[in-house]
Amino acid sequence: MHANNSLGNATPIGFLLRVRPLRILFVTPEVEPFVKVGGLADMTGALPKELAALGHDVRIVCPAYGSVKSHGPRTARAEPLGVDVGSEAQWARTWEATLPGTAVPVYLLEHDGYFARPEVYAGPGGSHTDNDLRFAFLCRGALSLCQQLDWIPDVVHGHDWTTGLLPVYLNTTLKNTPLGRIASVFTIHNLEHQGYADRRVLDFARLPASEFRADSVESTGAVNMLKAGLYHSTKLTTVSPTYAEEIKTPAGGWGLDDVLRFRAGDLVGILNGIDTAAWNPATDKYLPTHYSATTLAGKAADKRALQARLGLAQDPHVAVFGVVARFVQQKGLDLLAEALPHIMGRMHVQFAILGSGDPGLEHTFRWAAGQFPGRVGVNIGYDNELSHLIQGGSDCFVMPSRSEPCGLTQMYAMRYGTVPLARATGGLIDTIEQYTEGSGKGTGFLFTDATAPALYNTVGWACATYYDRPAEFTRLRLNGMAKDFSWKTSAAHYVEVYRWAAEQRTGEKLV
Repeated sequence: MHANNSLGNATPIGFLLRVRPLRILFVTPEVEPFVKVGGLADMTGALPKELAALGHDVRIVCPAYGSVKSHGPRTARAEPLGVDVGSEAQWARTWEATLPGTAVPVYLLEHDGYFARPEVYAGPGGSHTDNDLRFAFLCRGALSLCQQLDWIPDVVHGHDWTTGLLPVYLNTTLKNTPLGRIASVFTIHNLEHQGYADRRVLDFARLPASEFRADSVESTGAVNMLKAGLYHSTKLTTVSPTYAEEIKTPAGGWGLDDVLRFRAGDLVGILNGIDTAAWNPATDKYLPTHYSATTLAGKAADKRALQARLGLAQDPHVAVFGVVARFVQQKGLDLLAEALPHIMGRMHVQFAILGSGDPGLEHTFRWAAGQFPGRVGVNIGYDNELSHLIQGGSDCFVMPSRSEPCGLTQMYAMRYGTVPLARATGGLIDTIEQYTEGSGKGTGFLFTDATAPALYNTVGWACATYYDRPAEFTRLRLNGMAKDFSWKTSAAHYVEVYRWAAEQRTGEKLV
């Protein structure tokens, strides 16, 4: 199947609901609300809820990091979990919890040597040097837990390079065991992060040394854990249809485009959804004033609150542009840093910026706040409450990303009547409809070139629309608020992929 095909057209969703309930195991390095680094956690915390609502038996395995938060009761299983890695068996304690508001089990694997530290991937000194061993332990531990629970899933769904060894186990060491019937679905959240490791990880994981070859786990003389997942998984998905196409090209493939073209028949792009309960301007606990598409007046009150929070001038008429992002090259915040002095010199705007990352960019945005007092407000770090207020109080939301596998914040923005302004790439193309002047059509402003002048010109276009065509700007707000970005449709598409994978793995029809 071509990655950009419509699953909904291939099989009616109503049919999917008549297929027998599936047993689905999520194995993930992070899951909202227990531990979160990025959008991966949002997906693994939201998609299982929708799958469970469709009647499927979904369970989640995640490490019990030192920073894991408690959400409701959590109990330890009495039986220790033996994990066949290293020179001799190692042991973990398993904590059982549930996704809040559901009965979906979450199993948190505790091992002090690998997971007691608070960070997920990297500490103050950079990436943990034993990440290969830590996440090999997660993969083998998740499969050992299935045996201990006497619960064999139809499908194991792994996420990014940290789970790349899962399908290798199923295709090699465990192939001739009951676990060998399990199909694997592997989701690429961000192809840039591939999990390069020394060959030692194969010995540690007790995987065949013969898998260290170019058509399996080897890349440039090292083990590439993401490549392992790409080669060995039954089916592959990524988080938007456009990104599924981009990663098959040399420009977007990060050295793995040949592998992805080879697996193109099993690669499907399914757009991520958002948690529409947590992100709803009519009920958002972080907004001082609630509003909806029929009562937009409340948005003006939130704009005043945002201006007050970040020290911006209390001007109800000025266009406020919001930014919530990690300060990294992928997000294109260097383009904004370059364009910002020119924007402030020529346009009547305010900027509300929240984020952290590159020290140079942090310094530049702090400088801009001092250089343009009352017009640029900056908060370095992450503040969940402020992120909601920026969505609720801004007029436009800026995302100049060089690449964006899916993106969630542009969907949050549209739900809050905040018009996205973004570079046309990946999931931003799939979620934002380009504004056409005079037509009342569109949901945002898109530009193509990853340059500061292109961003500057698009901000100017948005300003001209805001000030000179206010009725059309309001129409853009309402168009965005009318979009359905829930997980419901995407979850049904995932059920289709799981069904294909399970039937391909076993050669049997699911009835």
